[in-house]
Amino acid sequence: MEIPLNIDWQQILLHVFNFIILTGGLYFLLYSPIKKFIDSREQYYKDLDSQANAKLETAEKLEQEAKAKIANTDNEIKENRTKAEAELDAYIERQKAEANAKAEKILSDARDRAQAEKRSVMESAEKEIIDITKAVAAKMLSSSTDEAYSQFLDIVERDERNDNS
Repeated sequence: MEIPLNIDWQQILLHVFNFIILTGGLYFLLYSPIKKFIDSREQYYKDLDSQANAKLETAEKLEQEAKAKIANTDNEIKENRTKAEAELDAYIERQKAEANAKAEKILSDARDRAQAEKRSVMESAEKEIIDITKAVAAKMLSSSTDEAYSQFLDIVERDERNDNS
């Protein structure tokens, strides 16, 4: 049987068979390892992505915990500041009370000293009056009564002026 256009079907079949062998060989030798390599790289990057997401979630949780701790620390600082201010106010009040007590004691001591000085001045004034009276009485006895009386009045007037000044 003669093939039209001089086509040899056996050659065509051998070429198709050759092509199938070549395609199969290339598939097993090139495509399959490359496909495995691409799949493994894809899985590697998926794993990296899932690890990154897990780390991101962990970091977000840690950030939330840190924010909570910061807020808690801020509250503790406010409480400590309030306590410190209260302690400071109490200390200031104690210091004021102590200062007032010391001032009262100083004033009391000053009043006592002033009273003692007043008594001593009064006693010395009384002694001077007694001495003057004795001197006047002695002069009255020794000299005339008018003269002694006028001297007594002069002395008393001088003492009154000295006491008033």
